[in-house]
Amino acid sequence: MASPAAEGEAVTAGDAVSAGFAELERQQQLLASCTRLYRQLEEHFSSLERGLAARSDSLRHKRRAAEARVSRALDELRRRELSIDGSVSRALDHLDELAASAGGEGGAGSIPHEAASVAESLRALCARMDSAAFFGFVVARRKEVDALRVEMPPALKCCVDPAKFVMDAVADVFPVDRREVKNPTDLAWACVLILEAAVPALADPDPEIGAARPLVPRAERERAREMAREWKEAAERKGGVEWTKPPDAHAFLQHVATFAVAEREDRGLYRRIVVSFSWRRQMPRLALTLGLEEEMADIIEELIAKGQQLDAVNFAYEAGLQEKFLPVPLLKSYLEDSKKTSSTISDNSSTSSGQSGSNANKKEQSALRAVIKCIEDRKLEAEFPLEDLQKQLEELERAKTEKKKATSSASSGGSSGPATKRIRASNGGPMPPAKAGRLTSNACVSSTPAATTFVRSPSHTSYTTASPYPYDRPVGHGVYCNQSPPAFREPYVYPAKEVANVGLGLPYPSSPMSYPPAYGGYNNGLGAYNNGLAPAFRQAYYR
Repeated sequence: MASPAAEGEAVTAGDAVSAGFAELERQQQLLASCTRLYRQLEEHFSSLERGLAARSDSLRHKRRAAEARVSRALDELRRRELSIDGSVSRALDHLDELAASAGGEGGAGSIPHEAASVAESLRALCARMDSAAFFGFVVARRKEVDALRVEMPPALKCCVDPAKFVMDAVADVFPVDRREVKNPTDLAWACVLILEAAVPALADPDPEIGAARPLVPRAERERAREMAREWKEAAERKGGVEWTKPPDAHAFLQHVATFAVAEREDRGLYRRIVVSFSWRRQMPRLALTLGLEEEMADIIEELIAKGQQLDAVNFAYEAGLQEKFLPVPLLKSYLEDSKKTSSTISDNSSTSSGQSGSNANKKEQSALRAVIKCIEDRKLEAEFPLEDLQKQLEELERAKTEKKKATSSASSGGSSGPATKRIRASNGGPMPPAKAGRLTSNACVSSTPAATTFVRSPSHTSYTTASPYPYDRPVGHGVYCNQSPPAFREPYVYPAKEVANVGLGLPYPSSPMSYPPAYGGYNNGLGAYNNGLAPAFRQAYYR
């Protein structure tokens, strides 16, 4: 038997072993926790390093791009500085030519505008610096806008001061409408046309620089800045540029670009206008002219997010980013979205009149035509064949034509109103009984009708008074007059079985009227009827 001392030593040794194992487990958990924290810290620092490396690469690329732009700008400035003397010489020569041509022409400017061509009229007005008449002439010749767009730039070069002339011409309409008699006609399109034509007229005569340096005197440039500020203030009073009319916003951007008065602090405003009215054809070019070339990628992404893929394609080509924003997938996505929108309109709108379905068809056709034109303009036929698109367009046009035909046929034959024309019987018989009513003196019923007068129809003899078939009709039937007699509110329709039961037992008294031979002796009794029966008239006679 073990002693108590030995038992105590055994218990102490067991407790020590348990405590040692517990300490080992604690150390193991601590080591696992430290390992996990180390891995998390390692991943965190690795992500920081990757982010710093990416930002460093981006900054490096931006720095190189900025250095390249600065180098190009410096070269451009040096080249423009060296070309000043030559540009001044060319400008003076141009003024001498204008003076000589004005002295040689004499009174050529007084030629009536109606008798002269568009080019001659524009040149005469520009040579006289008659800005008011010039603007009125452009507005009056709106139908000849293509000729105006071609002839206006060379005509504006005949002005002594094209910048002043153009601003005077548009001053009554832009930046705000100052006309004494408010006219609802929007003339912003004429301002855009004139401002676009002024760009080549103000361009430096140096062939290498050209429109990059517009020849605008300092006083006129300050006036152009003031006009731009006035337009911005007027737009803010109206609720912002998004609430302005598209031609007005376009005229503002074209004004800033034409006279080179773009401000760095206004680039956010320019971008808002460009994105809001991106569907206008000149917006991509104006965005680059106004200094938004660095933001073109962001603008394109914003347009794609808004579902304006077609506009994004135009912006990408104008900025040279078509490799980054592939046009064909964007065009396909645009067609899919337009088709979904059209189907949604057709499903959700009421189609009782067919108007919503027609609108959906028009929207889909417009989308197809726009995509086809974009493919042709960008020479994308090899990547995006036009055959399928043209077939879809033909099917939509065919469906539209068939729907129009169905609608017209339904509207013409679907509802039967009162018969206004007399119809002959199918067996070649005489005219219906309405003819007799129109032969009487009381052809129309007054507001207080007199006693009803019955007239026997020339197409048949009437039954006796006791007969249950009142063939006799009151004069002034509602088919031919404004009010029907009170005795017959509705036309009488003869049941087929009643007409069939008419026999020879009912007498046909002689007619009180004398009929011409053309009626075949209907007044001679039954001998006039080949089958011995009165003719059964169609119901159409009494409708």
